[in-house]
Amino acid sequence: MLKYLFDDAPDSGQLREIVPGVLWLRMPLPMALDHINLYLLEDTDGWWIIDTGIAIDPTQELWEQLFRQHLRGKPVKAVVSTHFHPDHTGMAGWLCERWQAPFYITEGEYFTGLAFSRTTREHFSWTTEQHMTRSGYTAEKVAASREHFGGFGPYITPMPTAYRRLVNGGLLLINGNRWQVVVGRGHSPEHACLYCSALNILISGDQVIPRITSNISVSGSEPEGNPLKEWFKSLEHFLEILPFDTLVLPAHNTPFYGLHERLRYLIEHHEDHLLALEEACLDDPPSAMELLPVLFKRPLDEHNLGLALGECIAHLNYLHQRGQIERSVDEQGCYRYQSVDSTLPMRLRKLRHDADDSPPMQV
Repeated sequence: MLKYLFDDAPDSGQLREIVPGVLWLRMPLPMALDHINLYLLEDTDGWWIIDTGIAIDPTQELWEQLFRQHLRGKPVKAVVSTHFHPDHTGMAGWLCERWQAPFYITEGEYFTGLAFSRTTREHFSWTTEQHMTRSGYTAEKVAASREHFGGFGPYITPMPTAYRRLVNGGLLLINGNRWQVVVGRGHSPEHACLYCSALNILISGDQVIPRITSNISVSGSEPEGNPLKEWFKSLEHFLEILPFDTLVLPAHNTPFYGLHERLRYLIEHHEDHLLALEEACLDDPPSAMELLPVLFKRPLDEHNLGLALGECIAHLNYLHQRGQIERSVDEQGCYRYQSVDSTLPMRLRKLRHDADDSPPMQV
């Protein structure tokens, strides 16, 4: 069972001390997931900001309020983004200009962020249309998507024009503490977490979150990508190198203990999804769109539909590239998926029988 450091969370724009020199800050998000956790690390001569918030609503005003009240006379000396998503990079450009501070991020995240922040309607190409059709969108839905196509430029200030590259295993020396860069993949191309062994603290970004699962998604920019394979490898790597009693500071929800338990749950969660999809592809070959109810029981709005479909395709690509399902194209140009393992029904029955025979968990 996970153990949370606090029973509540700070209000937007307010700081809370984790340990001396490590502060937790919350900023609002205009969506169902209504917050992001940011962190400030105090150095001898200034502050390091870890992730930035999104560039809409009151975020800039809240930053200015914090600068007036809480910097203790020290400047911001560096801005770090764990990955390129707009809630993590949205204010990076403004913060770096405001303080003339360098921007730290991995190479993969920096250039992916530049590309997505500058994507416009004119970048909707035949490859975009083909990916949507292959996924199960109707011609009408594809045409409608073309009209609203674009990146996340409206949700960020322009990204800094230079960066300092974070690399796996690299070190940041902050107030005498060594923070090691631990790169994870799957949720994004080259996600940087920061681990301090002296404090036994991991700033995990979106790579490890306690109550929600990070989106592992395939997009039209890399339709044959296999992010779930990278996700599994990353979680196994974290299990190998990070202590079980690490205090995890995530980008969403609240700080917690129970890193290894959470990592194992995430692996099992996706393995269950893979097995469910393989079972659903035993009979009439479905499309990715038709398989969404296998993974998602709740209704999906337009925003969540794209994320859910991307995650479903990530699982299907994983199975297809492992040779566990075959893929064909129907007359409409849509992919249809068919399981190839004739022993799957027997294996499923055995798994369910073993589950029925297992003793109840002690709570």
